[in-house]
Amino acid sequence: MINLLPLQIRDNILYARRNTKLMHWAIAMLMGIAGVAIVAVVGHFYIDQNTQNIKHQAEQAQAELKELKLEETQKRVESISSSLKLVTQVLSKQILMSELIQQIGAVMPAGTSLSSLSVNKIEGGIDLTVLSKNYQTASQVQLNLQDPNNKIFEKVDILGINCSNATSATNGYPCSGTYRALFAKENPFLFLKPAGAKQ
Repeated sequence: MINLLPLQIRDNILYARRNTKLMHWAIAMLMGIAGVAIVAVVGHFYIDQNTQNIKHQAEQAQAELKELKLEETQKRVESISSSLKLVTQVLSKQILMSELIQQIGAVMPAGTSLSSLSVNKIEGGIDLTVLSKNYQTASQVQLNLQDPNNKIFEKVDILGINCSNATSATNGYPCSGTYRALFAKENPFLFLKPAGAKQ
């Protein structure tokens, strides 16, 4: 095929075609750049949103931890306060434990042994654990301790009496009884008089 067009026209057509291709490439590149920019903006917004959410969750978690620690601290303070009140009660009563044990031992029925003694949280009372030879002797402990002639306890409650077989008895005492005793108001054996008081 022979092209009879003048040289200048042919060059114009060639350059026009090249310009069209360059224009297409330029538009494609601009669209690509625009797409990358959109992705970058959306990604930045998404990351910023997630960062804000995580920050908010962290603040909430920190606030909850502070509240939990506050509640825990309050419980500890209440526990310590309760213990201090008990100690204050015990010290204010000035219980002579040595005299108390001697007096209790003196009124215990035969065939028994005082195992433990502890001050309970009830004002003016103690808990006792007594070992005994049999159930009847364990029951007699209550009667002896709250006998008004002994002037030790105003009231004694049996919390429980457990008896095992003789082979598993502790030091020959198969029965163990627990008692809660309330001190008598006029008890001359247990309390020291305040300093300077008349004897």
